[in-house]
Amino acid sequence: MVDVSKLRETAREIISREDVRELIGYRAGTYGFRARPAFVYDPGEVDQLIFNPACVNNLATYITLEEKLPVPRGQEPDLRKVAVMVKGCDSRALVQQMAENAYERDRILVIGIPCTGVVDMDKVQARFPDVLGPGEISLEGDKFVLIFDGRREEIPKEELLADKCKRCRFPTPLVYDVLLDEEVAPFATDDYSDVEALESRSQDEKWAYWEEKFSRCIRCYSCRNVCPMCYCNDCILDRLRPQWIRRSVDISENTAFHIARAYHLAGRCIQCGECQRVCPVEIPLMELNRKLYKDVEELYDFEPGVKVDAPPLLSSYRPDDPEDFIL
Repeated sequence: MVDVSKLRETAREIISREDVRELIGYRAGTYGFRARPAFVYDPGEVDQLIFNPACVNNLATYITLEEKLPVPRGQEPDLRKVAVMVKGCDSRALVQQMAENAYERDRILVIGIPCTGVVDMDKVQARFPDVLGPGEISLEGDKFVLIFDGRREEIPKEELLADKCKRCRFPTPLVYDVLLDEEVAPFATDDYSDVEALESRSQDEKWAYWEEKFSRCIRCYSCRNVCPMCYCNDCILDRLRPQWIRRSVDISENTAFHIARAYHLAGRCIQCGECQRVCPVEIPLMELNRKLYKDVEELYDFEPGVKVDAPPLLSSYRPDDPEDFIL
């Protein structure tokens, strides 16, 4: 686990630089064990920064929310760097964003955090539902240690670990300027057993399954807003002329929204799981995203956000591609 004193010392040095305008990291939440994003603009604020297994947010989302060029007439762009803390899975979002020319590499300063796994806060909440005062979570060996209300609880890591961590092959950031700890070797593989279980169902079973899931959707757009790869200023699903999807909340429009979004993420989703984490009605969105992820990997031998110099999947062109499926 990252040494917090080293994290804060590094952050203080970075935010003191003249070419850095802000640092995006983590701080303790307002209640329980939760952590939340922190935006640091001054060296005096770095003591609020933390990193522990509760730091689940993918902070790469905020990079594309920063000032975009060109700026309004009469204003001067602030071209100083934005520093950001990223775990291994988060770093894949940076790689994919830069591959899509969302911003230039020299606009960001990446603080890499080798990760040994984060908790699923829903599992923590289910286990300890009444913790409102400040609590702490740390990882000691193969157990998460939770300290709250004068109590110390040790829970086997497997019981609280986020599902995405159980198949993570990139615990060490793939891109960074500063690495805060030793590299962590991959500790899992992905056999797509969950996707294959879904694929094995009949067509009617699949429709019944997703009809029930999508009927829950309240179209809050949390999944889209938290996704690091949904950064278009003008989302096609919001357009009124032409209007691709109506505003009504029903199974037809909900299905159209989620299918369209899933296809827009094909070859781009980096499996951070943020969409599913924030869904207030618990739709298993990653099952849909992982199905397309698996198809892209099998059909095109491509994984998004893995190779820094790899072009986006849908921007490639081969003159010798036979395209037999056309005829």
